[in-house]
Amino acid sequence: MADENPHAGTKPVGDGLADRVITVPLSVLDLAPVAKGTTAGAALQATTELARRTEELGYHRFWVAEHHNMPAIASSAPAVLLAHLAANTSTIRLGSGGVMLPNHAPLVVAEQFGTLEALHPGRIDLGIGRAPGTDQVTALALRRTMEGLSAEGFPRELTDLMNYFSGEKPGQIIATPGRGEQPAVWLLGSSGFSAQLAGLLGLPFSFAHHFSSQNTLPALALYRQNFRPSQWLDKPYAMVAVNAVCAETDERAEWLAGPSALSFLKLRSGRPEPLSTPDEAAAYPYSEIEREFVVARRDGQAMGSPETVRRQLTDLVERTGADELMLTTLVYDVQDRVRSYELIAEQVAGGLRQGA
Repeated sequence: MADENPHAGTKPVGDGLADRVITVPLSVLDLAPVAKGTTAGAALQATTELARRTEELGYHRFWVAEHHNMPAIASSAPAVLLAHLAANTSTIRLGSGGVMLPNHAPLVVAEQFGTLEALHPGRIDLGIGRAPGTDQVTALALRRTMEGLSAEGFPRELTDLMNYFSGEKPGQIIATPGRGEQPAVWLLGSSGFSAQLAGLLGLPFSFAHHFSSQNTLPALALYRQNFRPSQWLDKPYAMVAVNAVCAETDERAEWLAGPSALSFLKLRSGRPEPLSTPDEAAAYPYSEIEREFVVARRDGQAMGSPETVRRQLTDLVERTGADELMLTTLVYDVQDRVRSYELIAEQVAGGLRQGA
């Protein structure tokens, strides 16, 4: 693996701040959100702008997530997008958060990410997820067969993928690029299945706290309990992904976060659409049940002024023992997205540039 220690070369950030400070590396997860009235092209350009700016600020890694059949998300082809981001940055680690393995033949993933690693050695992460990242009809359209779409097939397909990178795949197939050009492989999860598997394989693990906060502590406990030292890690390394919206005041952060909450509600109710404006989200007539859903989704996330977000993120690190936090910020305007990461770098973490 290109990055045997996922946090090699980083130092705790936030030194010198009074009281409690963030003491783990901070990274970015982006979905290339498509705002209402704009295009997927504009969303991808905004993601490129964000990658460049977070690199300047000193964030450790920048991941994009695979989703399909979702009008609000343009990151449906992570390998293609990562090639573009790598060409427009120079130091930040880039990766998938994640590639949904049930959607793809392992050989295809090995060749795509082997190509990325060959072009940008030591900068590529391959985060692997077990869910399809979409509905079953779309998953079937991607895979064209039900084979491999079940949870039971995931360990076998993961083994095939790793063997393509190592060259241990039986038979005549050689992944080129791929063999000998393995990126840093992570397992992603929102429950205990991938947590346990990551531990048994000795891989780093990233947990989706941003949409499964009730499972965070049990999954991390499973990961650590089952961890076996490997050629990649000698001890567990857990990253926690968290929603983070930082603005000058708590009230503005709450207003900026409105479109994300409404988008997730509509997605879960079968009415996906591009990201609404903050004013549209604020005017939406939530029912009592819908409002309870939104409040529950925000549980354990980070939203508010720099001081509020610092307290929330520090609490999260202390509760989870996370080795790294990955922040995801889904707001309508890219400048507000950039500003959130700037405030966190400069006022929450005490200047990420010092710890990059």
